[in-house]
Amino acid sequence: MSDRTTTAVVLGGSLAGLLAARALASFADRVLVVERDALPGGPEPRRGLPQARHVHQLWSGGARALEQLVPGVTARLRAAGVTRLPVTTDMVALSPYGWYRRWEESAFVLPSSRDLLDWVVRSEVLADGRIELLERTEAVGLSGTDTGVTGVRLREHPGGPGSDGGAGRKRPGAERTLSADLVVDATGRGSRAPHWLTSLGLPAPERREVDSGIAYATRVFRAPEGARGGFPIVNVQGDPRGGRRPGRGGVLMPVEDGKWMITLYGSRGGEPTADAGDFARYARDELAHPVIAELMTNAEPLGEEVAFTRTTANQRHFYERMPVWPENFVVLGDALCALNPVYGHGMSVAAQEAWKVRDVIERQGGDLGTPGLARLLQRAVGRAARAAWDLSTGTDVFYPGATDGGPTLRERVAAAYVGRLLYTATGNGRIARRVTDVTSLERGVEVLLAPSVVLAAVVGPLKPALSGPPLTAEERKAAGLL
Repeated sequence: MSDRTTTAVVLGGSLAGLLAARALASFADRVLVVERDALPGGPEPRRGLPQARHVHQLWSGGARALEQLVPGVTARLRAAGVTRLPVTTDMVALSPYGWYRRWEESAFVLPSSRDLLDWVVRSEVLADGRIELLERTEAVGLSGTDTGVTGVRLREHPGGPGSDGGAGRKRPGAERTLSADLVVDATGRGSRAPHWLTSLGLPAPERREVDSGIAYATRVFRAPEGARGGFPIVNVQGDPRGGRRPGRGGVLMPVEDGKWMITLYGSRGGEPTADAGDFARYARDELAHPVIAELMTNAEPLGEEVAFTRTTANQRHFYERMPVWPENFVVLGDALCALNPVYGHGMSVAAQEAWKVRDVIERQGGDLGTPGLARLLQRAVGRAARAAWDLSTGTDVFYPGATDGGPTLRERVAAAYVGRLLYTATGNGRIARRVTDVTSLERGVEVLLAPSVVLAAVVGPLKPALSGPPLTAEERKAAGLL
């Protein structure tokens, strides 16, 4: 047995980085999380995460992975006011193929503000004495060769550790190299990993981008008093099949403290604006159904600010396909696969990737120095991201201008079959549950190819289409609509 201290370094202190650190804490003596910004001490906004101000949810596939990594975190979220909503029982959703019925539960979601979720996870993870946080410090490159990474080069920002100019202290902007047995890049969409790898003499990774052009606008409301104790998610989905016409949609997400977070979105030529005065009009006139605008009528806006974001493109680096991969380096989270947030998969994928990291290391004997471990980890996190990538891009590729060449033949065939399944799911509970199993990341897409599912798709819906949103009389009354 070696007496050498093992160190893992995780770049990025957002959800993906923190969960990766938790996964590695069982195998390293020291796990250091390097974060460019200063992280807040409570459930508050943080720099570098503009998407935090829009709707977020953990699908059950991600929630189960999160609970495996951080036991008890679900109970703490529930204690903080996050409601467990069964799907599709507590979801009112209009797809391009019609209204879904509220079938019995096959999956669930945990809807929460991103600030609350990050704070709960952060406080739980950093309570582990093996995990340290190094704030106001930026990774500027890797040390090592094309065969193996030996550490990471860091630059401290003003206000960071060792930057106050005192005796023996490093001046702001000074670089240093931190040695590590494993470096994990979880720095998000702005990751410099492709450049770092080519700087070591490795080829550039294969990359694909599918940009629907969707922009988001979000406001927070105090729900009507009767609806503060529980209300379904309301989702009016955009339709990418409109040819040159933009797709428009919206989501009403009940979050903690009796609030509703409402996000409206539209693709190129049909975007919402950051104008608070136009928010209700867009919900009423631009969406396929005005139900969100109707529910908004008796809700109280909390401030006049409208959060607005355009950074929603799907971006994927296929690191697992590279002919060679250096030892001791892994890329995950949005740095590997950034998804259009409208589908709510980003956090769930990050949790599943971290869970895969722990599982692979465990199966390899728990030694971070095992030859070929980094390659195995990179392939595992790539597989964990595949289903969500296929779900997101399989829809977004049909928005005008999403890619240079438009959807491929394979994507057109797959979309036609999935569309038939979604249409069938509006009137067939068994198929709705199979679709939800995949959407929630509980099961892989192969379940949709089972002979019984294919046959059901041929037959189509077993019940007639609904004529309007399936809100109950009690829910309408609670929202002030009766």
